[in-house]
Amino acid sequence: MEIQAQYPIYIGDDHLGDLNGILEEFSDKYSNIFIIVDENTKEHCLPFLLHSVPFLEGYDVIEIPSGEENKTLEICQGIWATLTDANADRQALIINLGGGVLCDLSGFAAATYKRGIRFIHIPTTLLSQVDASVGSKVAVDFSGFKNQIGVFADPMMVLIAPHFLSTLEQRQWLSGFAEIIKHALIADANYWTLVKQGFEQSLLIDYIYQSVWIKKEVVLGDREESGNRKILNFGHSIGHAIESHFLNSDAPLLHGEAVAIGMIFEAFLSIEFAGLSKKEFEEIAAFILANYTLPEFTSSDIKEIVKWLEQDKKNDKENLRFVLLEKIGTATYDVVISEEKIIEALNIVPTLHV
Repeated sequence: MEIQAQYPIYIGDDHLGDLNGILEEFSDKYSNIFIIVDENTKEHCLPFLLHSVPFLEGYDVIEIPSGEENKTLEICQGIWATLTDANADRQALIINLGGGVLCDLSGFAAATYKRGIRFIHIPTTLLSQVDASVGSKVAVDFSGFKNQIGVFADPMMVLIAPHFLSTLEQRQWLSGFAEIIKHALIADANYWTLVKQGFEQSLLIDYIYQSVWIKKEVVLGDREESGNRKILNFGHSIGHAIESHFLNSDAPLLHGEAVAIGMIFEAFLSIEFAGLSKKEFEEIAAFILANYTLPEFTSSDIKEIVKWLEQDKKNDKENLRFVLLEKIGTATYDVVISEEKIIEALNIVPTLHV
């Protein structure tokens, strides 16, 4: 299965074999190839990749530590140093084998090394397959702020092999499922009807295809996020702030978990500021709360979360701007909401019974 964007997106395990043929046919185009993994994908995913793409046997493997806390310039510098020590030139190719953190970080390293070398994403988590690997944005976190340093850069291709998902724990599945929920809520009410069936293995390929198609269509219409592409950030303003706040706590959240929680709060704000019906809010909140746990917030937590929100990339001057829902399947963006209303939502939503 192929989806054509500004670069090809292949869905299906068999396309790994196609990659082997491409690399063999165009081997003279690459001065060297580097495979970037973390400790998890090195153990669980790299053997399958090398079995499916034997052409890659013998090429250099660069291992980086997993986790959002390692999505930093320091780790990126380590990749640059390894490439430099190996005399990698602008004809080198990087293959990113990992989840959203690895694809973001290693894609950024490739896009900035010698002003840019080619890279391929092979996402290995559900979140990275349906969202993070598609969209031409690569970045690192900085001073605790999500994706603070980044560029727009296209991969040479994206290869989505569902086989890799068999290595995931349930929590990682649910983290990825949050982005599937988001795609349905912002763009396709019919898709929402499917998503409400919950996470079923029999629906996996449908979920991947539908979500990748939605993101591709949105991105093609607004590659550099000056307009409608902003709707892809639904749940992410409050979600990123919550994720950053709890990152170094005893109970850090996965990205998708934070986004799911963020969607509840932003759907609540949508009632007053975008016209979302209370009935649809309750439908959204009930479904998300059936799958994700809302953290307990103290007044101190709320103050810190608002501070994180002030660094959100969608803000304009001192205005806090949000993506909200007009109804299920239709989103709007650049909605200015006061700090007082955000604090009110952070206090009220945990007390609701939906």
